[in-house]
Amino acid sequence: MSAVLAGETPAAIAATEHGVYEAFLIHEARLLDDARFDEWLGLFTPDAQYWVPSEPGQQDPHDTVSLIYDDRRLLETRVRRLASPRIYSQEPRSRTTRIVSNVTVEEEAKDTALIRSKFMMIEFRRNEQRLFGGTAFHRLVRQGGPLRIRFKRVDLVNCDAPLDGIVVPF
Repeated sequence: MSAVLAGETPAAIAATEHGVYEAFLIHEARLLDDARFDEWLGLFTPDAQYWVPSEPGQQDPHDTVSLIYDDRRLLETRVRRLASPRIYSQEPRSRTTRIVSNVTVEEEAKDTALIRSKFMMIEFRRNEQRLFGGTAFHRLVRQGGPLRIRFKRVDLVNCDAPLDGIVVPF
């Protein structure tokens, strides 16, 4: 029986889906904050891309160098490096906390949705604290199972500023 026939309005169904997407983004943030990078990697599809542009409004990752532009294979390499006890850039390990807010559904089709959110990440390492904020876009897909990330774009507010060694994913 469809949800509409069961008495739920289309607005109620949309609100439920919005809640599912928001919960997914909060779960992703928690995995990253808890340094559960293998589980974080498991959220991505085999054909996933993860992009952090280096210019405001950058339309194509091939037009100029990006801060991060990883396919699934490079994401796997990034996670392996983060898991290594010999990763100098993470000695001591960063401690992070993330806030995800203003989650909106930009596009939605049968098995895919483009979700936009605002985020703030605080990173603390070697008695220094860094603050990152911006807008994230997630292309989420449902392929006969749970939601997964096919594409993630992170537009940092200060993407064109000098940034010292970004190691921890956003």
